[in-house]
Amino acid sequence: MQRLLWFLPTVVLWAADRLTKVWAVSHLPLAVPQPLIGNAIRLTYVRNTGGVFGLLPGNSAAFIAASAVVSVALVVLLLLRRVRGAWLRAGLSVILAGAIGNLIDRAVYGYVIDFFEIRGFPIFNLADSCITVGALLVIVVVLWGGDRHRS
Repeated sequence: MQRLLWFLPTVVLWAADRLTKVWAVSHLPLAVPQPLIGNAIRLTYVRNTGGVFGLLPGNSAAFIAASAVVSVALVVLLLLRRVRGAWLRAGLSVILAGAIGNLIDRAVYGYVIDFFEIRGFPIFNLADSCITVGALLVIVVVLWGGDRHRS
């Protein structure tokens, strides 16, 4: 039962991602920026057929396969307790939420729903943020955390 608790952040973040995407599609016009905080932060609904930052557009099948493999691997790691340390498990759970969120978009629509726009960054969504924050957490734990004493 305790192993299943590590999926709680995944489920909560995935649900938040789904809800924000549903809101964006129903309230934002396609490709028309809506200022949120001046022009620095805007809501701009776009359909991303590419990967991260819109790279390699039109390769939906490859991205679906990669997302599915990553998602299954993370579920297996978390279920089999192959990952030690609460922070590392938390990071992987957050990455899993993002991977599943974007995987579902690609499988259902053929593109990912993106709508957050911050000046200087590509347009993104909550799932992208989960992947980024989770990856940063994993990197920090791997480099400076862990169970071993480091001098």
